[in-house]
Amino acid sequence: QVQVVESGGGLVQAGGSLRLSCTSSRNDFMRDDMAWYRLAPGTPENQRALVAGISSDGRRQYADSAKGRFTISRDNAKNTAYLQMGSLKPEDTAVYYCNVGGTFISGGYLPDPTWGQGTQVTVSS
Repeated sequence: QVQVVESGGGLVQAGGSLRLSCTSSRNDFMRDDMAWYRLAPGTPENQRALVAGISSDGRRQYADSAKGRFTISRDNAKNTAYLQMGSLKPEDTAVYYCNVGGTFISGGYLPDPTWGQGTQVTVSS
């Protein structure tokens, strides 16, 4: 069974930075598109919001809320993806999930059904 494990979350003050990591057990990680999502407090689980995505060939896309502050990257040799977050704001507080093996489509990303447990990011004001 494919596993996705997110890590790197924590409590940080507004203006601070965090780097999230996502490790996948998928055999074809280097051929996979992947993305980071977040679930804000009180939001239904089926309403995760797309934060950033990176295709297998390195093309990146970002939600407006992430542009200029977050950077998505991947290390195929380690089956790991990253989300470097800077200039964090209290409204960035959420559980962050990565999704591996989905598909970029026009205007968005169609996620794979497999999700990890997520990693909590809390930004204090």
